[in-house]
Amino acid sequence: MGSIQKQSIRSTVIIILGFAVGAFNMLFLVPRILSPEMLGLTRVITDAGLTLATLCTLGSLPVIYKFFPFYKSYLKPEKNDLPFVTAMVCIIGFIIMCLAGWLGRDIIERKFSERSPLFVEFSYLVYPYCFFILFFMWLESFGWSFRKSIATNTLRELLPRLLFTVLLLLLTAKMISDNRFLQLFSLSYMVSGFVLFLILRKTKQFLFVPKISSVTDRLQYKMASFGFFIFGSQFLNLLSRTIDTFILTAKGDRGLTDTAVLTIATYIVTLLEVPQRSMNSVTIPVLAESWKNKDLAGIKSIYKKSVANLLVVGLGMFGLIWLNLHNLSGLLGKDFAGIESVILFMGAAKLIDLGTGANGQIMGTSSYWKVDFIVNVAYTILALPMNYYLISYYGLMGAAYSMLISLTFYNILRFSFLFLKFNMQPYTLKNLLAIVIAVAATLAVSFIPTQSNIFLDTFIRSVAFLILFIPTTYFSGISQEINSTIERYLPLKKK
Repeated sequence: MGSIQKQSIRSTVIIILGFAVGAFNMLFLVPRILSPEMLGLTRVITDAGLTLATLCTLGSLPVIYKFFPFYKSYLKPEKNDLPFVTAMVCIIGFIIMCLAGWLGRDIIERKFSERSPLFVEFSYLVYPYCFFILFFMWLESFGWSFRKSIATNTLRELLPRLLFTVLLLLLTAKMISDNRFLQLFSLSYMVSGFVLFLILRKTKQFLFVPKISSVTDRLQYKMASFGFFIFGSQFLNLLSRTIDTFILTAKGDRGLTDTAVLTIATYIVTLLEVPQRSMNSVTIPVLAESWKNKDLAGIKSIYKKSVANLLVVGLGMFGLIWLNLHNLSGLLGKDFAGIESVILFMGAAKLIDLGTGANGQIMGTSSYWKVDFIVNVAYTILALPMNYYLISYYGLMGAAYSMLISLTFYNILRFSFLFLKFNMQPYTLKNLLAIVIAVAATLAVSFIPTQSNIFLDTFIRSVAFLILFIPTTYFSGISQEINSTIERYLPLKKK
């Protein structure tokens, strides 16, 4: 767990920097530079591109996560055909997707022309965005397998946001037009993809071998079955999480403007994913190796520690968000009215997701990956109609309600399977203590009088909350990893 902890800390720092840049973009630049419709359009392009890119992989990425340890153990790099085979699968998937999009272009026009005509005009930009994020996702899978999580997180979380900042500034300076801004935005992951490609090639282990290896020949049917089911589960999961964007764009009272509000709300809630994202990039290859070696004790340890770490950090971040929602609303202005309630419900949903730890990664890398597929099918069956119904009746709040109900149901299913099948139960009384501490600190700070200056008010509330939450959590010994991190960087005497 030591290597996981070290890489997680470094990755978390990178991801936090990326989110800081993103926060500057979304909260300060975007509301002053882009119209709500333009912001909503970037969200639709992003979600559509990511969803289609996942579809284009045709299950090849989970095959990389799961089977790379076998290729590494039994083949020399010059005989490893996994990069070539998976690249061909992704290219075939992209060609099929482009053909389907061309055939279905009339459907897009019918569904979105009434409330979101701007998306119909620029829907072609989904294709370049899809291609380059597909290229990056494929390389990222090998980056994780090569234990290059710091590089992959930098190129995914930080670089595209810096490029977005540059595009916003160029638009403000009238050096590019709105059309050129959107076209360049669709190339967001082009630079990240090529840089990661060079990093992997520099290892001299990332080669393209067009000859089928003995490992592929022996495991091809198992890999195809695994890839199909995990691909299905991941795609359904992603579709369930992004469908609200498309439903709001097509049926929302304000079309792309409602999508813009959802974009800001989602970004704020996504801050809670910082520790989860850094952990995923490090634990997935470790879990795959542990399952290969049948190290169930090690997997249980990762599960338990992931719950403790993610819950503590998630509670801390959710408390900060809750205490400063009124300041966020004042900063964004009237176009984003009502965003506070949306953020609260979506934040609660994400907190539940964090509080269940690495359950999804454990299931996805195990031999019971078909169960993960079934769980995601159940999740999708619940989420898709619920999104449509609740958004149709409650608009933006419907998307928040649906997310809370669906994610709660989804994580109950995953937790129940791991408990019943492997007797994995990661919770202790200290996890409950963490919730009590967070609630008490939030309630105490909420009594502080509101300051007229929103930046001063945010600073006072945030500092007060952290002063109450961090020391209490530390001396309670809820998370050994968080405590050791604090002791490493602060002059505290170890217990």
